[in-house]
Order: sequence, then structure tokens, then C-alpha cells
Amino acid sequence: MKDCIFCRIISSEAPATIVFADEFVTAFFDIHPITPVHILVVPNEHIESVNEVEEKHAALLGHMIVVARQLAFANGLDQRGYRLVINTGPEAGQSVFHLHLHLIGGRRMPFRFQ
Repeated sequence: MKDCIFCRIISSEAPATIVFADEFVTAFFDIHPITPVHILVVPNEHIESVNEVEEKHAALLGHMIVVARQLAFANGLDQRGYRLVINTGPEAGQSVFHLHLHLIGGRRMPFRFQ
């Protein structure tokens, strides 16, 4: 999709610090990090959100988590802890409508829902 920033990053039409890429996913540092390590893992296929995920995407979603784990270990988060987050929809905080998994860590994070 031409107007999707993540699709443009995947196709190298927009800049990003890519830390992993294969035929299924691309991972890069978030440009507005909320923790010292904040990496986005996105499918190379444009899927708007979890609401559009189908059974055929099951292996892709598992691969996203495996890649996030590998990146967590590579960034020294395995012993301290990290969080994986997928926001779905504007009220949940999704601002780019291309499915993406946030890998966040590098500092203690509160766990509070208000």
C-alpha cells in the first residue's frame, strides 16, 4: 500500500534502522521509543490489524513472536525482562494501521490499567 509507512519501510522507500528482515517479517527501531529498546516487528504482507488476521496467518504471527524473542536476546533483555504488545484500533493506541508487534524493554515498566 503506497500510503502505509510500514509498507514503504519494508520496500526500502522510507528510511528505518532495520535490525532483522526475512521473507515474512521486517523489524526496525521505533522512531518514538518509549523504552531504551523499542523495536517493531511487522509482517511484510499488509494486514491492517489483528481484526484482519485469519487462520492462514497463524504461522506468521508465531514467527513474529519468535523474531521478537531473538531480538530481545540480541539486545540483552532476556534476563531483565521485556514486553510484547500488539495494539488493535485507535482506542488501544494503534496509530499505524499495519499490524505490528512492539518489543519494549531496557527499564522497569509499570503494570497498571486504570
